[in-house]
Amino acid sequence: MRFFGSIVSCCLCALVLVGCSDSKGTAGIEIGNPVASDTVARVPLALTADFSVDYDKAVLSKSASKNEAVLLDSFSMELMQVRSYSSYYVSVNFDATQGLPLWPEENAADTILPISFTEGSSVDEAFKGINLKDEGFLKEIGVRFRSMKSNPAIFGRVLVGETYIPFEYSLSAFQNMILRYHFSQVEWVSDSLVNLSVAFHVRDFAAGVDFKNAEVSEDGVIRLSGTKNIELWNKLNQKFIPSFRPLRYEFVDSQGNRVEDFVKEIWDGIVGSMSENTIENGDFSKGLDHWIFFTQLYGEATASVIEEKNGGHILEVDVTNGGNKSYSVQLIQEDVALVAGKKYKCVFTIWSNVEGKITARIGTYDDYETVGFQEHPIVKTTGQSFEKEFSPKESTPFARFELNLGNEVRKFYIRDVQIYRLEE
Repeated sequence: MRFFGSIVSCCLCALVLVGCSDSKGTAGIEIGNPVASDTVARVPLALTADFSVDYDKAVLSKSASKNEAVLLDSFSMELMQVRSYSSYYVSVNFDATQGLPLWPEENAADTILPISFTEGSSVDEAFKGINLKDEGFLKEIGVRFRSMKSNPAIFGRVLVGETYIPFEYSLSAFQNMILRYHFSQVEWVSDSLVNLSVAFHVRDFAAGVDFKNAEVSEDGVIRLSGTKNIELWNKLNQKFIPSFRPLRYEFVDSQGNRVEDFVKEIWDGIVGSMSENTIENGDFSKGLDHWIFFTQLYGEATASVIEEKNGGHILEVDVTNGGNKSYSVQLIQEDVALVAGKKYKCVFTIWSNVEGKITARIGTYDDYETVGFQEHPIVKTTGQSFEKEFSPKESTPFARFELNLGNEVRKFYIRDVQIYRLEE
C-alpha cells in the first residue's frame, strides 16, 4: 500500500541538502511522499520482519505434493544489518545514498541473527530499538545477509521423473548480499508498526532448471557447487538472489566483485507501461496529494488548487517573497520511475502574472544529481506549454521532478503535468 500527501511549507537550512522542520510537524517517517497535518500525531514507528519460504502461497509440508519441482528442507542465513533509504527535508549527519543503519546499534556492530527461512523466522524482540521516525520519507528497506558459516548451503529435494532426489546447493558464490525492498512492498500493520516480509520464492529459483542429467553422488545426493554440477550451479546462482523478489539487490561474489541489479518482475511493475503518466495527480484533481511544496532560504509562498468551471484544476502558487535562490520556492514530486537510455517526454502548462525565468529539472532524491534534464524556461503571462524530451542517465524508481519558482515576487498557474515514456 502506498501513502502519499503534501507538505504545505517547510524551511531548509542549507541549500537543498539539509533542513529544519517547522511547527507544522513535518518530521517523521512516511511511506512514500510526505504528509503534513497539524492533527496527525507523530508516534514512534516500529519495524518487525518475517522470513519464509514461499511456494506461490501453496501450503506444502516437507512430504508435499509431487507437482513441486523443488522442495526445500533446510535453508538458513545470517542477518547482518537492516537499513532504511529515505528522502530528507531535515539535516542528516550520514550519507543518504548509503542509507540509515537501523539495526544493529552502533555499539553492537558484531551482532548477527540466524534466520531460518524453512522454519519461518520472525524478528520482533531484536528490533525493539528500531524507530523509523527519522524525519525522512521512506523509499526502501534494505537487509544484508551472509550464508551460515557452519552450513553455507541449501538442502532440499528435486523431482526427477517421479522421484524426489536430495540435493545440496552451495552458497559459496556469495560473500554477502543486500536486498532492497520498495516502500510499496512493506506492510503497514498499524499507525505505529510496519512489517517487512522477506520470502524466498522456490518456483522462481527452480524455473527453467532441468535436473534430469545432474550427476548424483555415491550417497544419492545431487551436489551443486563450484566443483559439482557446475553448469546447473551457475544457473541457480543467477536465480538465487532475484528469488527473494526485492526491488533491487547488491552482492559481493566469491572473488570480491560487487554486483547490483533490479529484479525485472518487480522493476517492471514500478516502471509501468509506455505512454503512462509517471506523475501522480498531475492534473491536481486531488489537491496537492503526491506533491511536495515548501519554501526555504527566505522564500515565502502558498499553494492552492483552483477548480475551473469545466471541472479542470489549476495549481496557483503565490510567491510573496522570492528568497535569494530559484529553489527558495519549490514544487516537487518524488518517486518518478525512469529507465536509463529510454526516451521520455515532460509536458506541463504554466503562466504567471510576471514574465520571468524558472528552473525545471529531474534529479535524484539522495544526491541531488540531475538524471533527466535541467532547463530554465521563460514563463510568460499567457498559458504556455513546456515540452522537453530527454533520456535518463540512469535507471531509478525515485527520480524527483522539480519546479524551482523562487527569486521574484509573482504568481504562477500550473496545470496538467505529465512525464511519460515514448519508447519501449
